[in-house]
Amino acid sequence: MSKFGTSLLVPSVQEIAKQPNIQVPQQYLQPNQDPIDVSNTISLQQVPIIDLSKLLSEDSFEIEKLDHACKEWGFFQFSNFGVVLEEVKLFARDPLRVSHSIRYDLKLINHGVNPSSVENVKIGVKEFLSLPMEEKKKFWQTPEDIEGFGQLFVVSENQKLEWADLFFATTLPSYARNPRLFPNIPQPFRDNLDIYSLELKKVCITIIKYMEKALKVEPNEMLELFDDITQSMRMNFYPPCPQPENVIGLNPHSDAAALTILLQANEIEGLQIRKDGQWISIKPLTDAFVINVGDILEMLTNGIYRSIEHRATVNMKKERISIAAFHRPQMSKVIGPTPSLVTSERPALFKTLTVQDYYKAFFSRQLQGKSCLDVMRIQNENSK
Repeated sequence: MSKFGTSLLVPSVQEIAKQPNIQVPQQYLQPNQDPIDVSNTISLQQVPIIDLSKLLSEDSFEIEKLDHACKEWGFFQFSNFGVVLEEVKLFARDPLRVSHSIRYDLKLINHGVNPSSVENVKIGVKEFLSLPMEEKKKFWQTPEDIEGFGQLFVVSENQKLEWADLFFATTLPSYARNPRLFPNIPQPFRDNLDIYSLELKKVCITIIKYMEKALKVEPNEMLELFDDITQSMRMNFYPPCPQPENVIGLNPHSDAAALTILLQANEIEGLQIRKDGQWISIKPLTDAFVINVGDILEMLTNGIYRSIEHRATVNMKKERISIAAFHRPQMSKVIGPTPSLVTSERPALFKTLTVQDYYKAFFSRQLQGKSCLDVMRIQNENSK
């Protein structure tokens, strides 16, 4: 199995947060970040919705909305619950809204994931992240392997740390799973995670298929890269903090993967995305997924679809729990602008390299905006 890289081992923030009358350690204080108190400028009535069942029936209206969202936001949510169905009716009464959909995030209904799978994983991840410390030590990261409990992107003893614990592991293909970790995940969570990971794989493949249609590329021109797709999951625990304005749960960044599917396991706000220089809070919807375009998809689409910069803030009184599934081609695959999306009017914007080379670069540095993707831009070389 190809290793992502290494990260320095750090203490459990969850254990620090349990201390009575805690003082936040200096290494976690980041008072100079952008303010975390931002207004949510998106109301439920304004959020455009994509219905996956309509995509499957080749509805051009739905494909166009998906295209707009990926170009201008790189971010969308989807759910198949009744409260969102009312939004479809609102949208249908105002067809002009599709032309404005670039201004909002996107919700997708009828995603096809079994609600019981979602609920089982939400229960399981809460229990797993709350294991006693003695049990967690069996799953802890090692100096040679970033999979397990700990933090990522810690490359210096002196850098500021995030107010969060995580568990990171490869989930698909099954033969790539870490033999030190996955077989030891407690039941029934292990089996439920297995079922859930396969369902998310299907969702990812379906979304990429309709992105191809929206972009009018050759059939399977992008999708062929995702044969035997690789999936990894990051389970996040953001403990409450007495100084939430002075810490960060997850530093601003874009994801290295092609497509990320995030499930918020409780309904505590914390996810924020950057749009037009402004941070916007995303209000969790019950049993909804949050999906975002990653760096690899921005490269494959030659910059037409944009990976979204996002961050996680923390709450003063309550923990926030989420689980992110990252989907990408295998490490040996070569990525770069898709040939049919390179024209004389839009020449190739990114270098061509293997997925492994991109991931080595991504995991060898601190998490900082879209800095790794920016290095891959061809115009950077031309401007030296």
